Amino acid sequence: MASISRRHRRRAAFRRRTPPGAPPGTLVPDAAAPPVCEMHVLAYGPEGFEERRLTDPRQVRELRGKWPVTWVNVDGVGDAALVQQLGELFHLHRLALEDVLHVHQRAKAEAYAGYYFVVARMPCPTADWLTEQVSLFFGENFVLTFQERPGGDCLDPVRLRIRSGLGRTRTARPDYLVYALLDSIVDHYFPLVEECGERLDALESDVMAGSSRGAMPRIHAIRGDLLAIRRAIWPLRDAINTLLRDTSPLVSDETRVYLRDVHDHTIQILDLVDNYRDTVTGITEVHLASVSQRTNEIMKVLTIIATIFIPLTFIVGVYGMNFDPDRSPWNMPELRWYWGYVLVWLVMIAATAAMLVYFYRKGWMGRDDRNP
Repeated sequence: MASISRRHRRRAAFRRRTPPGAPPGTLVPDAAAPPVCEMHVLAYGPEGFEERRLTDPRQVRELRGKWPVTWVNVDGVGDAALVQQLGELFHLHRLALEDVLHVHQRAKAEAYAGYYFVVARMPCPTADWLTEQVSLFFGENFVLTFQERPGGDCLDPVRLRIRSGLGRTRTARPDYLVYALLDSIVDHYFPLVEECGERLDALESDVMAGSSRGAMPRIHAIRGDLLAIRRAIWPLRDAINTLLRDTSPLVSDETRVYLRDVHDHTIQILDLVDNYRDTVTGITEVHLASVSQRTNEIMKVLTIIATIFIPLTFIVGVYGMNFDPDRSPWNMPELRWYWGYVLVWLVMIAATAAMLVYFYRKGWMGRDDRNP
């Protein structure tokens, strides 16, 4: 199981890059965004495929005219000039390109003239962050994807199917490739949710066993991961539903059948996340009740000790006032008794024993007063 320290995810701060009042479609990249690592092109058709790593966006034109489907994937959105060149090459709207550079977007699906623009959050369980933004454009014969950061993704199963010819990806239109990409993104949330469930089971066992030291940081870490997953999946469900409802010819009826399956997976993930969030709430209540119970037990023991010493303190306080019995018969004649010291000890011991017996019979100590 992954260590808890790795679960302190870095929260993506919302900072708008364009200044207030800037013209719509102004392309301003994040200064802290990593530069573009590579531009990968995978063009294919029923008879084969061609795969390249390009340095110039203009090289995509020859592949678009050669193969039925051309998939261009760009790692990193730190180069606004490259994003603009690809936008001009595929005739993309500048507002959509602006959303590509601003990686705080919610998942969505928008229809433009001749293409669709889809935003999704892709899981990155091996990095310091939990999700990253993926922007997808797809039209009649192309799919263009922008990933927020370089360094690996969860789309390798789709690439493998294209290279090996498994399934119907190479014989289908670009909308089926978009389905395959969304399906791979959604399916990679299941291991994250399952890991959260395993961590919850371990945490619940520790809390119920009484070894709840350090439970609150673990609870907050799990709650944060579940909240991040829910924030990514909830709008993605609506985006997929938009693709299902629209009657654009870019999405075939056969692909809508597959998209319904992805939509069902998002609902399943949301149900699991909501159930686990309820479990987190229950574990938190049990933990707080356990801490409160232990505090009450400590306070009960301290109260019993204080109560026992109250009469003893009174007795020794009375006989510690040092009155002189020679001045008056009312000035503590017990000070001259032969067995006075022993008698005081017997009185204190008897008072202590009587209080202990009383506390035991009331169930305040020595036995469990809870109902079975």
